[in-house]
Amino acid sequence: MNYNSNTVTISVLGGAGGDDAKDWAQMLLRMYSRYADLKKWKKAVVSENTLEISGMGVYERLKDESGVHRLVRISPFDAKKLRHTSFALVEVLPDLPKVDEVKIQIPEKDLKIEFSRSAGPGGQNVNKVETAVRIVHLPTGLSSSSQVERSQSSNREKAMHLLKIKIAKLMEDRHEEAVGNLRVRVAPEWGHEIRSYVLHPYKQVKDHATGFKISRVEEVLEGNLDLLLKAGVK
Repeated sequence: MNYNSNTVTISVLGGAGGDDAKDWAQMLLRMYSRYADLKKWKKAVVSENTLEISGMGVYERLKDESGVHRLVRISPFDAKKLRHTSFALVEVLPDLPKVDEVKIQIPEKDLKIEFSRSAGPGGQNVNKVETAVRIVHLPTGLSSSSQVERSQSSNREKAMHLLKIKIAKLMEDRHEEAVGNLRVRVAPEWGHEIRSYVLHPYKQVKDHATGFKISRVEEVLEGNLDLLLKAGVK
């Protein structure tokens, strides 16, 4: 498959840990969103856990963000102010051009399509009709969702596009020529921790591939990823 390396989708899945894990996933999405602002890249929210970013060479810049990110901090959700460790899984995928997307034909029987109301800030429903769409590819368990488009049909089209990107990547990884050959369910890969962020009892971001460490963790979380990238981490 040919990919468009100037557009990526970044999805962040919170691990076990309730509110702390969900909050950590949102912190990471915010970090990438602010990094896009600093680089003057275009960005769009696709769903509550997915962001689309477009800019020259964006995939090359962000592809190594894929993996498990760990946070250690005093939990804001713990009345006893205890230290908690949270995990989040980041997935960065390049975009799939239309000419390659049309080659991926998925039988309707292999899809589970769910509809819900699009949620606004604070969890309020901003739409009285079920415009948000989530699509699951039953043979593999891969899923995608879109909730920010104005219509159900637009969200469905966006979610299907994202699903085909994931399927194309899986086909490539497994050297499969046909979608129908993908019959093994895919579990999220939680084994590869790429970076840790410690806010207590000390401050440190550590890249596990190189061992590079930096104490300016708040700046990194505010979107200044170049503190890591320009230091030769990638």
